[in-house]
Amino acid sequence: MTPPESYRRQLRTRYQTIERCFADARELHVLRYCRYHGRKKVQQQALMTQPANLKKIANILAKKAR
Repeated sequence: MTPPESYRRQLRTRYQTIERCFADARELHVLRYCRYHGRKKVQQQALMTQPANLKKIANILAKKAR
């Protein structure tokens, strides 16, 4: 039994948008592994990595501007 076409379209859209965001966070923003357990501690880790990520993004943009 195959799912209806509308469901398959929604699934393709999800893969292109939502899953891409998680993949970018994992690969580009050092969130592949969490050091801590629990939502609050993981959120703190993510917030602590953001300044380093912003610096990395700024360096990449500066190189592209040259």
